[in-house]
Amino acid sequence: MSVIAYVLIQTEVGKAADVTRSARTIEGVITADDVTGPYDVIAQAEASTVDQLGRLVVSEIQRIEGITRTVTCPVVNL
Repeated sequence: MSVIAYVLIQTEVGKAADVTRSARTIEGVITADDVTGPYDVIAQAEASTVDQLGRLVVSEIQRIEGITRTVTCPVVNL
C-alpha cells in the first residue's frame, strides 16, 4: 500500500505557474495545480513509505526554485 499526501505550497510572488510546471515533472508527483487562497500550488504525491514521501518532499519538491514554504498532509483512511 502506498502513502499519498497533499503538499500545500507557498511561492514567491509571480512564481506559482513555474513551480507547478516544475513539480509536475518530478517522479512521485501525481498532480500539481495552481490554486487561490493561502497556498499557491497544491500537489498530490505518492511514495511507497512515509520515509520515501519525506525524501520526495525535502529532496525534490522543496528544491524547486520559487518555493518559500510547504505543508505536507498525508491522506488517512478512516
